[in-house]
Amino acid sequence: MASREAVKIHRACRDHGFFYVVEHAIDQDLQKALYNCSSEFFDLPLAEKREIRMELGGSAWRGYFEVGMELTSGIPDRKEGIYFGQELGNQHPKIRDKVPMHGQNLFPSSIPSFMDVVRQYMESMTVLGHLLMRGLALSLQLPGDFFRNHYTTDPLVLFRIFHYPPVDQDESIPMPWGVGEHTDYGVLTILKQDDVGGLQIKTKEGWIDAPYVENAFICNIGDMLDLMTGGYYLSTPHRVQNRAQQSRYSFPFFFDPNFDSKMQPLAIPDVGRSVSPRWDGKDLQTFQGTYGEYILDKIAKVFPDLFGTG
Repeated sequence: MASREAVKIHRACRDHGFFYVVEHAIDQDLQKALYNCSSEFFDLPLAEKREIRMELGGSAWRGYFEVGMELTSGIPDRKEGIYFGQELGNQHPKIRDKVPMHGQNLFPSSIPSFMDVVRQYMESMTVLGHLLMRGLALSLQLPGDFFRNHYTTDPLVLFRIFHYPPVDQDESIPMPWGVGEHTDYGVLTILKQDDVGGLQIKTKEGWIDAPYVENAFICNIGDMLDLMTGGYYLSTPHRVQNRAQQSRYSFPFFFDPNFDSKMQPLAIPDVGRSVSPRWDGKDLQTFQGTYGEYILDKIAKVFPDLFGTG
């Protein structure tokens, strides 16, 4: 990745914490196949979708959840979705050791192509994730392979497919949020969104829309990069509200640190770091532990019924 792209990433991370990625190598036919399989799945009767419900995925944190089942800041989201992760066989050491968030994905039997499409997409996005992390390293004046050598050698890759139902004109106003204000947990989110709109980003001047750009991904940095840079790169709050009378689909791919990576500040110039309080009142710099410990604590709040904290 050229230095000019690293400069652009640096500016975007400092100004908004979000940036668009264009002229990437992700096959457009693969993207269309993913969209088609996803819309076909969410059109299935609820009973068929429940055949791959999250309860069956156990601690691997995989499968389908219904509208209102996922919480953001304790409030039910107005969306349904499917959770995927890296596909691991039963003999993998992390499976034998019963490490949470590692296992096998669940796929609907009625859509045979779904499995191959998701796996191909995740493989392509993992390659893109490593490339973008190289750009982030260079933007921080670190060696290009810094993150891959120290934090993302075996990244925790998580993939979500979300469906936001169309708005019913008879619903009361204000409409419930598809996803309320939040920040992402890891280092980098790579989002494919459709042209319906609804994603908003919180800036110093207020909330702004993140419009659809054809064949582009919108990226944002997460809490762990915020932590590692001491607030130099902030994990920016964002939210989603589908105001359209048609379905909205989004495809966030989370490229996160190794599950057992110990999270700690990086040796970067101490300039321009944020001193403003976070949206949730938390201080990321007080966290001590691994990324696995951080995300498992978050999951217990997002799906309290699944993890026995409700």
